Amino acid sequence: MNTALKILLLPFSFIYYLVVSIRNFAYTNGILESKSYHFPNIVIGNLSVGGTGKTPHIEYLIRLLESKQSIATLSRGYGRKTKGFRIASEIDNADTLGDEPFQIKQKFPNITVAVDENRCHGIEELKAQEKSPEVILLDDAFQHRRLNAGLKILLTDYSKLYINDLLLPSGRLREPRKGAKRADIIVVTKSPSVLSPLEIRRIESLLKPASYQKVYFSTFHYSELKPLNDLGRSQNLSLKSLNKMAVLMVTAIANPNNLELYLKRYAKNVNALSFKDHHYFKSKDYDSMFKKLDLMLGNKKCIIVTEKDAVKMDISRFENVPLYVLPVEVRFHENGIDFDQEIVEYVRSYTNGN
Repeated sequence: MNTALKILLLPFSFIYYLVVSIRNFAYTNGILESKSYHFPNIVIGNLSVGGTGKTPHIEYLIRLLESKQSIATLSRGYGRKTKGFRIASEIDNADTLGDEPFQIKQKFPNITVAVDENRCHGIEELKAQEKSPEVILLDDAFQHRRLNAGLKILLTDYSKLYINDLLLPSGRLREPRKGAKRADIIVVTKSPSVLSPLEIRRIESLLKPASYQKVYFSTFHYSELKPLNDLGRSQNLSLKSLNKMAVLMVTAIANPNNLELYLKRYAKNVNALSFKDHHYFKSKDYDSMFKKLDLMLGNKKCIIVTEKDAVKMDISRFENVPLYVLPVEVRFHENGIDFDQEIVEYVRSYTNGN
């Protein structure tokens, strides 16, 4: 968004500020009720409208905790064609759950994955199950003030810190920056793989965390490409192999720029086709993919998608083009052990009866 348009939208941002501030004031001062629960429940969210890496961080917590506790994830299920509370089963797909919950269920089939627009209702439904989860991880519920989560983790993109952003519609913030004070933990996501102590201190000085808040830094680690159709010969493809290929990156995520830059480290010929976040692909979209790929030079070509988008792809349409998914995992910088310990200790505080 250009500067002139941002300035024109500022009056609307001020109106938005008043509405959101009144709402937050009402919850903070008990005018509106927030519910608390006496078991481990962890919210991962952000102040912006997306693109901070919430789902990969949810997956990180699942890997950290699933060997010791029974885990459930709960999200709104953005973009699904169903409503109300729903627990993922074998008959579900991205249409019935939403792309991100379905992605999680495919990667972690042994945990409970649920969706509900009303997070408090979703929590109560999960706890009412015959085998109720010991820990509930809530995706994108930082602004769901009816829930007073036990542990609140706020994510902010390294290249788009919330302190440098504006409220909607001039910027991408859902609520004023002071909302960050509700967080117990702040994670600066998508940071460079190498981060100096000086840079860490610089970011921390900008964020100005409260005395009760700890700041951590995470980065994305991409694995080998996994084939989604038979043209990939059922073998993983190393990123270095992209050097001699024409690559079309297809995404429907909030911020595809970082991924495109990453692929360009390995492939000389990369084009991008981007759709809005959570977009569900239609026939015309597949036509656009193939037309764009046909225009690219090179004998060897492939299409690469994210895990979030792979669950929505109609694989049968890719009869003549190798289709790969690029898996991603979160890794923390040097104080990652402290992050793990803080999460584990929070969960353990309930099992110890505290």
